[in-house]
Amino acid sequence: MVIGAGQAGLSAAYHLVRLGFTPYDEVVVLDRNPAPGGAWQHRWDSLTMRDVHGIANLPGVPVPPSADGDRANAFVPAYFADYEQRFSLPVLRPVVVSSVRRVGSLFEVSTSGETYLTEAIVNATGTWNRPFIPWYPGIETFRGRQLHTADYRGASEFDGQHVLVVGGGASAVQLLAEISEVATTTWVTRRPPEWRTGEEFGPELGRRVVAKVEERVRAGLPPRSVVSVTGLHLREQEQAALQRGVYERQPIFSRITPDGVEWPDGRTLHVDTILWATGFRADLAHLAPLHLREPSGGIRMNGTQTALDPYVHLIGYGPSASTIGANRAGFTAARSLRNLLQPLAA
Repeated sequence: MVIGAGQAGLSAAYHLVRLGFTPYDEVVVLDRNPAPGGAWQHRWDSLTMRDVHGIANLPGVPVPPSADGDRANAFVPAYFADYEQRFSLPVLRPVVVSSVRRVGSLFEVSTSGETYLTEAIVNATGTWNRPFIPWYPGIETFRGRQLHTADYRGASEFDGQHVLVVGGGASAVQLLAEISEVATTTWVTRRPPEWRTGEEFGPELGRRVVAKVEERVRAGLPPRSVVSVTGLHLREQEQAALQRGVYERQPIFSRITPDGVEWPDGRTLHVDTILWATGFRADLAHLAPLHLREPSGGIRMNGTQTALDPYVHLIGYGPSASTIGANRAGFTAARSLRNLLQPLAA
């Protein structure tokens, strides 16, 4: 059973079927979304294919040509929908998985509808449904608006406001550029941002990034963001914001007040909105009954297999949390399960 029909889940389903698992009888994909597209269908309208620099091909079908201005939240779901139909992938939706537990040699998968029994799990639920907002003293007293990037729909809703953007990742950089065109912005981060000014992000840097993330998950540590390894990079469309001084970063505040924030030295700032660009966590709560986590908080991995149970694979997690990595992980998980469940065919 595959849980999740984003890039990683579709890749796994494709390879499982190609390796001999019968659709619906031996492999099924449960997807919580009402339509194809994974998390892409929930992205903000201003995110274009130019912004995301395209996406990796799903196995067997290249991404069709796109214009820079094509909305990612429409273009990518259309590609995924065509892919599901083209290969008749066994996707059921909307199905929300609430828990997965061991029942003898099988897994019991409880959902918003039926309960399923399966021999193996390929979990591809990503992170979109677990936006992370850190707690700060006074956060509940703020009288303005607070939202996470998962709730962002466009800069126009902040017209004329003072917006505090919290977070040091790529989404903060992008949204600061957009919002600063219609509003006053202040950028705060826990650590000074590290800008990538030398090597461009290519295959070699990508391999080093994957290796660093894989080293952490092999040790059972929670995976870190890609930006923590690569550093931040300003794209062409963000150069104007740089010239306006938008990326002059402030250190993190010590507490939130009813009308803004306050720093340890007593300095205060009035803001209308706090935008938390503070990332996401892996959406794995439904796997809690399997007790896969280490005391360190992560899940120890051997490739895509969880170290504690080779019949549970996590893809789109750790080193495979990218579109290219997700495709490779889908094939790795499918081949491993073919060898476990169909040894004679292997």
